[in-house]
Amino acid sequence: MPGMRRDNRTARQRLFYALAEPTRRDIIELLASNGQLSATDISNNFAVSAPAISQHLKVLREANFVRVEKRAQQRIYRINPEAMSEIEEWVQEMTRQWNARFNVLDKILEAEKRKLKKGEEERK
Repeated sequence: MPGMRRDNRTARQRLFYALAEPTRRDIIELLASNGQLSATDISNNFAVSAPAISQHLKVLREANFVRVEKRAQQRIYRINPEAMSEIEEWVQEMTRQWNARFNVLDKILEAEKRKLKKGEEERK
């Protein structure tokens, strides 16, 4: 199983690397709001060159963030829902871990409050 965990981590790292760049995030948002678009339609939404957008789309494809379908001379892009689920699962796991840590901290703070209150009452 350690190899499987490493594969998942590597896939997740590719997803986050792909999202790290603002133009790629914008492409994802564009696809999310439009469903699917051709590479040309995507490129027409940006002030950068078509080859630059093509490179961004390549990174998104390699991270498995988008799927591409060839239709005649066009490449049609759409979001890969499994990639979105992978990110969502990671965020949920991080939230669970932090909530567990906050719960432990809350218990410690409550115990400290009780000690302080007990000490104040004894001094009276």
